[in-house]
Amino acid sequence: MLTASFRDALEVVLKSGNFLNRELARRYQLWLVRDRFYKASGVRNLTFFQGAHICRRVGKVSGDPTLERIARGNALALCAAGSWTARFAPMLERMVADAEKLSGTRPNIFIDVSQVSRLDTFGAWLIERLRRSLTHGGVEAEIAGLSDNYSSLVDEVRRVKAEPVVDADRVTITGMLEQIGRAVAGIGGTLIGLIDMLGAVLSATAHVIIRPRGFRLTSTIHHLEQVCWRAVPIVVLITFLIGCIISQQGIFHFRKFGADIFVVDMLGVLVLREIGVLLVAIMVAGRSGSAYTAELGSMKMREEIDALRTMGFDPIEVLILPRMLALVLALPILAFLGAMAALYGGGLVAWLYGGVEPEAFLLRLRDAISIDHFVVGMIKAPVMAAVIGIVACVEGLSVQGSAESLGQHTTSSVVKGIFFVIVMDGVFAIFFASIGM
Repeated sequence: MLTASFRDALEVVLKSGNFLNRELARRYQLWLVRDRFYKASGVRNLTFFQGAHICRRVGKVSGDPTLERIARGNALALCAAGSWTARFAPMLERMVADAEKLSGTRPNIFIDVSQVSRLDTFGAWLIERLRRSLTHGGVEAEIAGLSDNYSSLVDEVRRVKAEPVVDADRVTITGMLEQIGRAVAGIGGTLIGLIDMLGAVLSATAHVIIRPRGFRLTSTIHHLEQVCWRAVPIVVLITFLIGCIISQQGIFHFRKFGADIFVVDMLGVLVLREIGVLLVAIMVAGRSGSAYTAELGSMKMREEIDALRTMGFDPIEVLILPRMLALVLALPILAFLGAMAALYGGGLVAWLYGGVEPEAFLLRLRDAISIDHFVVGMIKAPVMAAVIGIVACVEGLSVQGSAESLGQHTTSSVVKGIFFVIVMDGVFAIFFASIGM
């Protein structure tokens, strides 16, 4: 049973038409009567209210957007009206920013959008942002009066996960430890991703060996041309210059001790064993690794990889395996050509700058190096190529649906590729030293 005072209030409501719609009233049990909020305690049957809105007297049905505030007691109503589209972005930003300052001022807050005539993604996001800003202390602000035309748009925007607000001015021990923990967890996730990709590539390789007809020879030749043949000029040029610099610096310093000829020993060992293959691997990581990541990432963004799965193809076998095989074949070839270019550049500088005749250079080089130095470099090359390819493919398949994500993963591919190449070079140095090579 309703009290006499509340029955009188309902009569006034029915006559004035200034009241909440049925769904809003049932949810909040609030009534606006002559600009005052009343609490309905015990009302159950509200079926006789058919579509009147609290914001009937405010806002515009079309034209410029508005955001009216109706606040009485402990309740607050924000009434949106007009066109909430990107066309009115500056006006909407100001209105929403002002309304966000009301957070925490009332325990009961709702946003009535029944009078919004037009709504796009920009306007829907502003309404959702306003709702999130006004939600506090366990009390969630609600959006009411949403038409069926725009409900799916607002629901889609609501699914966007809110980023946690980070106070950049406060630096605490707990925050620092949290960042360290997240970094360590990220490293673990990276290693797991690399191992997973390695296993997938080995599985695809075994499948191709069992069924050779599934091997993509044309794709492999294409990538071999891109990675190897087209990279020869820049690799030869840079390694030639590095050989010239090493030879010049060695002669400059060895001359103080009268040991000019020993620059040949240093040049031969460094180029064939360390500098040649390491420098070429770094160039390949920056050139081909980034290209692999960008190609796979853009295919991921355009959902071409999902289309391959839908058609029954294995993306690892179709996309990853040809690239990996081309890279593993190309890097030893490039390392050999780079080593020859560096030795030629070093010998040229030794002749022109240090006065070491070419015949003396070759004789000394033959005595200073052995086949082991060349073998060590050639063993490193395919392993480094596999590491570069796995890192590039993992980063490419991790790209999300934005250009920013593509750029971030391409950069990460180059950085991680170079890092792992240097780590592998150190591991190989320790291994070969331990076995006497």
